[in-house]
Amino acid sequence: MMEDKRWKGVYSFEDSPFIMEILTELRDKDTDSISFRKGLVKLGRYMGYELTKTMEVEKIKVETPLEETEGVVAKDRKNVVIITVLRAAIPLMEGLIKVFENARVGIISASRGKAPEFEIEMKYVKVPQIKPEDTLIIADPMIATGSTLTKVLEEVKKYGKPKRVIILGVLAAPEGIERIKKENPEVEIFVTKVDRELNKKGYILPGLGDAGDRAFGAPVKVSTLPQMHTIE
Repeated sequence: MMEDKRWKGVYSFEDSPFIMEILTELRDKDTDSISFRKGLVKLGRYMGYELTKTMEVEKIKVETPLEETEGVVAKDRKNVVIITVLRAAIPLMEGLIKVFENARVGIISASRGKAPEFEIEMKYVKVPQIKPEDTLIIADPMIATGSTLTKVLEEVKKYGKPKRVIILGVLAAPEGIERIKKENPEVEIFVTKVDRELNKKGYILPGLGDAGDRAFGAPVKVSTLPQMHTIE
């Protein structure tokens, strides 16, 4: 894990061959949905392990069957709130919760509109109370324009002020990081890699495509209007 020189509090895992191997599989257009979901779960778990290295620990005494020795307790690991941004972050959350098994989990459904406005629509918000001792982890695979996450950050502030706020994703674009850090400089960002740029449609390049569609399949738009039948 290394801090990006362009921004304070932005970290990537480009120095981890294992995590880069998982990212390579996720990027591959021929990776099927099952393998894609499993890759996101793996990233959630292993990035969660790396996050524990940044958390406060307490030294304790423990009795082995033979003698007393020194051990540690990761205090912050027991005070975690994970916010899952639907739908693409579900596998990431699954991996994270294997590390932070005591975590309280919130869910926010946020969808981004078309370019160039990229308006955000929030349809579902269920967030637990956030306590001063908590580490808040917001899981969202793609940090593209930053518009979704700035809206999510604005919403979760209503539920309490945590000890730390962390955004955890797979890929980020410089444009998204710039926006988030400008409006929320205290937020820490952890991603596998910061990619080159956004295209005109707001997709990360080289990226890996739409993470939600690749993990769960592209949605089909069906009209909910009642069908009109003509009687002859």
